[in-house]
Amino acid sequence: MADITAAAVKAFRERTGLPLMDCKKALQEAGGDEEAAVEVLRKRGQQLADKRSDRETAFGRFGLHIGSDKSVGAMVELLCESAPVTTNEDFVQLASDLANVYANNSDISTADELLAQPSPSADGKTLEEQKTDLFNRIREVFKVGRMARLDGASGGYMHHAGTTAGVLLAIEGGTDEAAKDVSMHVAAMKPASLDSDSLDQDLVEKEREILREAAIAEGKPENIVDKMVEGRIRNFYAERCLMDQAFVKDDKQSVGQYAAAAGMKVTKFWHWVIGDKVTS
Repeated sequence: MADITAAAVKAFRERTGLPLMDCKKALQEAGGDEEAAVEVLRKRGQQLADKRSDRETAFGRFGLHIGSDKSVGAMVELLCESAPVTTNEDFVQLASDLANVYANNSDISTADELLAQPSPSADGKTLEEQKTDLFNRIREVFKVGRMARLDGASGGYMHHAGTTAGVLLAIEGGTDEAAKDVSMHVAAMKPASLDSDSLDQDLVEKEREILREAAIAEGKPENIVDKMVEGRIRNFYAERCLMDQAFVKDDKQSVGQYAAAAGMKVTKFWHWVIGDKVTS
């Protein structure tokens, strides 16, 4: 076994951020070669992560790649085991890197394919290696969750710095500020659909029937029941459809009116809450 000096162990610890004994054992196993020792640590870390893979990852954050001047946008969910880790600087960086790489690689369709890509912030490492190195320092399981990518300009917002909810907005025209305003509205009001056309039509017809029966029960004349129903269905849309909702920053106008005034068309949105399994 190689004789490893205390100075070498100290320097390696500063490089990796891992406990002294772990660094010493890895250096001894690698015969003092730091690069080989890094691989030893990664393999051990991956083995440990595999053993712990069934642990619950109920916390996390979203990485966003957005901009009204960008040709692609993306949002990626990165999950972890505890709340404090969500604000760790390296965890935040990994989430951002994942979104950046996913946005700019249209061929990627799975988390494994994404993690196999080179990291934009850690020279010479893949995203998987970046994730493993972070696991070795923090000893929590990290998982890549949902991923969304769009072609074209985008906006977005991360509620509570991305640790509880994330919004990705597909837009045409407008500004980053206007897109963020609408994204913040989405996070606050949780619309079920973009507009009335994209709302579940079976749900709409069921609501129409309920409103019709209520109007008849009120004794309204048959010839005005349909007009009453169509008037009341607008309130139904205003509760569930993004473009029809009253804008949270100015309830005298709808979100659609605000977007139009800003020269912006919203074509799609994603609103995710950490840990949820259902996308919208």
